[in-house]
Amino acid sequence: MVRCVDQIEVIAVDQSGKTAGVVSRVRNMVQDGTLREGDALPSTRALAAELGVARGTVVAAYEQLDGEGWIRTRHGAVARVTAPVVRAVPGAEHGRAAADVPAAAHPPPTPAAPADAPPVDCRPGIPAVTAISPRDWRAAWRAAAAAPLRNATSDPLGLPDLRAQVVAQLGLSRGFETSTDRVLLTAGTSEALSLVTEALRVHLGRSPVVAVEDPGYRTGQRAVVSAGGTVVGVPVGEDGLDLDALEAIGPVDVVLVAPTHQYPLGSVMPVARRRRLLAWAAATGTLVVEDDYDSEFRHRGAPVPALAALDVEGVVLHVGGFSKTLDPRLRCSYVVLPGVASGSLVAPVVAAVVSARRARGPVVAEPVQLALAHLLRTGAMRRHLGRVRRDYAHRRARIATRLGDVAGLEARALTGGLHAVVVWSGPATGAEVARTMADAGFLVSTLEEYGLTQGSTRAGVVLGYGALTLPELDRALDALITAVRVDA
Repeated sequence: MVRCVDQIEVIAVDQSGKTAGVVSRVRNMVQDGTLREGDALPSTRALAAELGVARGTVVAAYEQLDGEGWIRTRHGAVARVTAPVVRAVPGAEHGRAAADVPAAAHPPPTPAAPADAPPVDCRPGIPAVTAISPRDWRAAWRAAAAAPLRNATSDPLGLPDLRAQVVAQLGLSRGFETSTDRVLLTAGTSEALSLVTEALRVHLGRSPVVAVEDPGYRTGQRAVVSAGGTVVGVPVGEDGLDLDALEAIGPVDVVLVAPTHQYPLGSVMPVARRRRLLAWAAATGTLVVEDDYDSEFRHRGAPVPALAALDVEGVVLHVGGFSKTLDPRLRCSYVVLPGVASGSLVAPVVAAVVSARRARGPVVAEPVQLALAHLLRTGAMRRHLGRVRRDYAHRRARIATRLGDVAGLEARALTGGLHAVVVWSGPATGAEVARTMADAGFLVSTLEEYGLTQGSTRAGVVLGYGALTLPELDRALDALITAVRVDA
């Protein structure tokens, strides 16, 4: 039975700690069982009046608790407790005495998981699917169901309404202008890469040579090979793809790159290097495929413009989608074709991609397209992105704080996205640490499995945090720290 908690004990805090005081009190009440999962909290206005603080103080506290996974707030609805009541693990806090941790940075005790709990999936690629407003989600599918039935097949390029909404979204979030006729839909990023490879193979009459990042997106690389392409690995450094190595390998037909948040290492390609890549591609007639997989989530530094926004020569084919923003099970991505002049070296390639899309036929169900168009058109997508950005920023900060205090461990790839790369100085391999974590109930990917060539990565694990609650994340980090120390 869901209870409604009408009062929360007044907290004696100084002016600078009012928000932290509200956060701490609610956390403690969840931990000691005073607040239970499903309980409704007072409105921000009512609690502010009860505590004698500004409403904005309570709003900020609720936002932090929401981002940490203790409560869930919804526009126009009461906030409710979401963290289950699990008793704290006794003993020292994360290997340090409590007195050694500043009060403002001290996390709540890590709850223990139930003995029969299923493994927690911490592998990358899973966003916070359940974070979207249920009201917005249901409205989108009602709109899709209300669309008139037609005795017709779908447009292979995708519904014009959704493509137009994608154009508007890219203009707002990624800073480049395009047009509806240059957008086509695909069944995920892998299908997009398969489509481009097939188009090139037909156009060239041979296996296209595709330069890929090493380490990089292995699923995408397999899609290229399955469609008849040949992949060539190019090393990745702190500034992204090694352009000297790219130019040294000889002619290639396509370069597949994730310049905004390289997967999995997280490096960001500076603007000067982006311009160099584009100039080289234009001079050699090479198509650049930009994988813009999680650019909506930038946690540190100014937003980085899309590579396509800098493309004046018409050589960048931009790939984005809804897997990281909503749900990978929707299987809907989009390709933005470059605007090319008729005499451009890549113009025949662009025409071949459109022909291949028409030949393959439609691949994204119309109800899915209609629902996505509704979410974009009504602003529900923007509201959702605002919420999860805040949530992901809290999780990213927790990882940085927890692992930053452990000697020999380093968390990387935290400038954006939904995953962290964790490396260590000891002799343990990624596979050994991953096995130990699996035995403790947490599934992670190894950094080594992203390498195309032997020795292209160091030992490490890739931990996805998009779908984890703060208690789950803390337990996963505990298991990771223990695994590295055990295997060191």
